[in-house]
Amino acid sequence: MKKIIIGLACAIVAPFAFAQTSTTTTEQTTTAPATTTTTSTTYTAGTVTTYEPDKTIIVKSESEGPLSFALHAPVRIVDKAGHVVKRALTPKDKVRVYYTGTGETRVVEHVEVED
Repeated sequence: MKKIIIGLACAIVAPFAFAQTSTTTTEQTTTAPATTTTTSTTYTAGTVTTYEPDKTIIVKSESEGPLSFALHAPVRIVDKAGHVVKRALTPKDKVRVYYTGTGETRVVEHVEVED
């Protein structure tokens, strides 16, 4: 009878004696605050003096004189209503060149034909 009681006691205690412990690892990450970059779009109004599609446009502004803009990608040319203009620009077209940046870093966003 003693052997049975000892055997039952061992059977009851054994699962607790050989139980595995688990380890939980918590990883904390931090992120830097988001930075906000603001770019402003500027335009220059004037008369086209030279236009080479996908290359350059030179606009003579009354206040600043002639300004050259490099056209690095196909640039949208639209009318005042926002419709795409199918024809090529010609000298004496009155336009507004919308761009970002200054000096050598001017990037043309679109050209609006005024007339």
